[in-house]
Amino acid sequence: MHDYDVIVLGGGAAGLMAAITAGGRGRRVLLIEASNKLGKKILMSGGGRCNFTNLDVTANHFICRNPHFVKSALAQYTQWDFISLVNQHKIAYHEKTLGQLFCDNSAKDILAMLVEQCTKANVTISLNHTVESVTHNKKGYTLTSNNGRLSCQSLIVATGGLSIPTLGGATGFGYTLAEQFGHDVYERHASLVPFTLSGKLKEFSHGLSGLALPVKVSVPAMSFTEDMLFTHRGISGPAILQLSNYWKSGRPIQIDLLPSADDSALMGELTQAKIKHANSLLVTNLANLLPTAFAKAFIAEFWPQLQSLPMQQIKNAQLQSIVGQLKGWTIKPSGTEGYRTAEVTMGGVSTSQISSKTMECNNQPGLYFVGEVLDVTGHLGGYNFQWAWSSGYVAGLNA
Repeated sequence: MHDYDVIVLGGGAAGLMAAITAGGRGRRVLLIEASNKLGKKILMSGGGRCNFTNLDVTANHFICRNPHFVKSALAQYTQWDFISLVNQHKIAYHEKTLGQLFCDNSAKDILAMLVEQCTKANVTISLNHTVESVTHNKKGYTLTSNNGRLSCQSLIVATGGLSIPTLGGATGFGYTLAEQFGHDVYERHASLVPFTLSGKLKEFSHGLSGLALPVKVSVPAMSFTEDMLFTHRGISGPAILQLSNYWKSGRPIQIDLLPSADDSALMGELTQAKIKHANSLLVTNLANLLPTAFAKAFIAEFWPQLQSLPMQQIKNAQLQSIVGQLKGWTIKPSGTEGYRTAEVTMGGVSTSQISSKTMECNNQPGLYFVGEVLDVTGHLGGYNFQWAWSSGYVAGLNA
């Protein structure tokens, strides 16, 4: 039996931060990772440059059945605290858009920083280490694993969610553990994930694969104005990933293809074109507003009867209908790409039975849940990493 003060399950962002913080307090810490490498999600995030936090972090950037739950951890360890750590390690970074901070060089810089901090805090790291069972007694927790039996006073569960199973860590063990100790676990589903389309819409999107354009996408509960990307299977890009957090299966979404122009201004522009450029084609005028490839495909798909007509022959009522579709293109996704490409898992361990100030279970002393395993999902833009840093820090401070 190997005995520790604190054992952390999961070597991702939240687990690393929890281990660093607990070890920095002089606690004897073991960090267990089921796969063959620490921080795999860190390494692949942000196109390999890791969108590690955001300049603007508030509770409004998170989805949780208890919207106030995230406030304490975010206040105890802010984005400025993590930025300060990055600065101490002289990691170059930049703001890409909307306050999102990315490494100039590589996500490897962030992981190397965290591993160095673990070394300083005397954290023992064990890879390819799977836990089979956990029991609790008066002294703490006993773990049975493929590396033998372990014991600890405090157990921090940072096992993540179900997203990107190819990375090797998406086992769902954290949810099983929560249920074992009497915690509610909400239904989980893929989030921050591209939409798939079917039939003619899929063919339309496939033909435009790789094309991105700024749009405003909406469901009744929320809207986002960012880029949308056409793919071989449907639509993706920041706007779509954001909306996936709020989309309900089987429901339509609305896309404003020209969010910077209002209906009347757009209609005025097209009617002026009828007068000034009477013999021009509709696609020519739309190509002044949208990418040419999209304008051609859009007219060919939805208004084929107008493709060869000069503007002067197109009725104002038809132009009005086109404007209406450009400003409110309604489509119904057939689904999402699922956990295969989802950035996070929505749902998970209920926060109602966990202290927001310490991340400790209210009715299970010494058991902590942090990061993605909890029912906390951040918007796209570094928020899920900030939740990992903040919740991991708070657990490490108290475990």
